[in-house]
Amino acid sequence: MTVYLHGLSTALPDHCLSQSAVRERAAIIFGNKYPQFDRLSKTFDTAGIEKRHSVVPIDWFNKDHGWADRNAAYITGAKALFIDAANRALTSAGWVGSDVDCVITVSSTGIATPSLEAQVFTQMGFRDDIMRVPLFGLGCAGGVSGLSVAQSIAAGRPGAKVLLVVVETCSLAFRADRLQKADIIATVLFGDGAAAACISADAPITGRRVRMGTGHQKIWPDTLDIMGWDVDETGFGVVFDRSIPTFVTQEFAAATQSALKAANLTHEQIDRYVCHPGGAKVLSAIEGALHLEQGSLDAERETLRTAGNMSAPTVMFVMKSVLDAGTSGQMMACALGPGFTASFLPFQVEAEAA
Repeated sequence: MTVYLHGLSTALPDHCLSQSAVRERAAIIFGNKYPQFDRLSKTFDTAGIEKRHSVVPIDWFNKDHGWADRNAAYITGAKALFIDAANRALTSAGWVGSDVDCVITVSSTGIATPSLEAQVFTQMGFRDDIMRVPLFGLGCAGGVSGLSVAQSIAAGRPGAKVLLVVVETCSLAFRADRLQKADIIATVLFGDGAAAACISADAPITGRRVRMGTGHQKIWPDTLDIMGWDVDETGFGVVFDRSIPTFVTQEFAAATQSALKAANLTHEQIDRYVCHPGGAKVLSAIEGALHLEQGSLDAERETLRTAGNMSAPTVMFVMKSVLDAGTSGQMMACALGPGFTASFLPFQVEAEAA
């Protein structure tokens, strides 16, 4: 069953934080507490990020916040981002909320029960028989994994209209109480954002056709401590191991080869890899592992520069940038996330009509 992408959108919250402003604020918060801050602060200059967005203003971080404060901010911010991204995708597809048969929500940066798609049910105009599929814990792999789940549901339910919404508010996990290197790096890299996609086995009536293949995942045993969350009374604390670029260099090529084989493709048939930009070093490691020209993942670096690492939705920002640029051919989306897991999705884009 061929499955098509009908609409793709991105959304950012209102508060734009320049990298220089974040560095200055981090120096105030961490400087007198963390002896290694001056050395680590150089990472602000080498991360390839100029700005990112947050669901809360920068002054919010001047005060201590516990779990209740952080999660309340998550629910407020994530609901707004969900509605914004979802409506943009629906408009792009020519759908409305009542057309949607299944909604998949991917989010790992807060807890909402009922989940986000139920929280915004009235505002979105969903039908009361809509199928809800909330996915938690996928982290940075959530965008590609969410697209894969959406593709599978659309393929299994011919004619169904599937809406995928991916929302993360990583900034709310910024913490000054643990004084771990990972918390400094999180402050350097992470921002907030959302993306959404409309997917169906029915072919689009207009526009270029984007055909989505079947997703593939690889999980490595005994790697739980590479990426994820620690959870305590204060909230989420990032787990972000320094070994990630080295791990990518050593393991990513074989994982990608397995994904290509599962899709009956070869490396030579891929016109463009569409990658989650976890960070500047990770992008360089991916280029090396896949024998790509250094600097070729230009849309990934531009997304990182203008929005930071937003976790799960970031790869969909890259995907939209690549499609908006008119790029066509056989592509492979890929991302790494907690597990430690690599997630892949092949998709093919028609060339624009002359």
